[in-house]
Amino acid sequence: MSDYGEFPETASVRFRRVLPGPIERVFAYLTEPELRASWFCRGELESRVGGRITLHFRHSDFAPADEPVPPRHGHDEDPRMTAEVTRWEPPRAFAFAWDGAEVIFELEPAGKNVRLTLTHRKLATRANLVDVSAGWHSHLDVLERALRGEKPVTFWKRLDELEREYAARVP
Repeated sequence: MSDYGEFPETASVRFRRVLPGPIERVFAYLTEPELRASWFCRGELESRVGGRITLHFRHSDFAPADEPVPPRHGHDEDPRMTAEVTRWEPPRAFAFAWDGAEVIFELEPAGKNVRLTLTHRKLATRANLVDVSAGWHSHLDVLERALRGEKPVTFWKRLDELEREYAARVP
C-alpha cells in the first residue's frame, strides 16, 4: 500500500494508511480538538450528524518552530472555517462537509493497527485537488508520527515537495 493518494473519481482523492491502534485512539485523534490539533487543526466538534465542526488551522501547533513557513502559505494566519458533520459512527467513521466538498474518515481494525481510509470528494478544480492531496498527505504523515508519540521532523518542506509530486500525479 502506498502513502500516496489515489484518484478514484473526478474531483476526489483517497488515502489509505495503516496506523498504530487501537481504533478508539485513532478515532479520538480525528475528533477530539486537542488531539486533532497535534496533526491537523483544532476546533470544537458537535458529535452528531448535523452538528458543527470548527476547523481552526494553526500549523504552529505541530510544525517544527525552526522551520520557515513558505511565503505562499502565509505566516500561520490562523484561518478558520465551519463545516457540518455528515456522518458520525464512533469509532468507525466520521465525515464533514462544507461548500459542496466532503471529507470522510473510515477506520477498521487491522490487528493491533488501524486501517484508515480518508476520502476528500467534490473538489472544485484540478488545482484544488493538487493542493488538497499534498495537504492531506502531509497531515497524515504528521498524524502517524503523533500516534507513535513523535514530533514532526518537517512539515513545510515536505508539503512543498508533495505539491510538486501531486502536480505530476493528479490526472
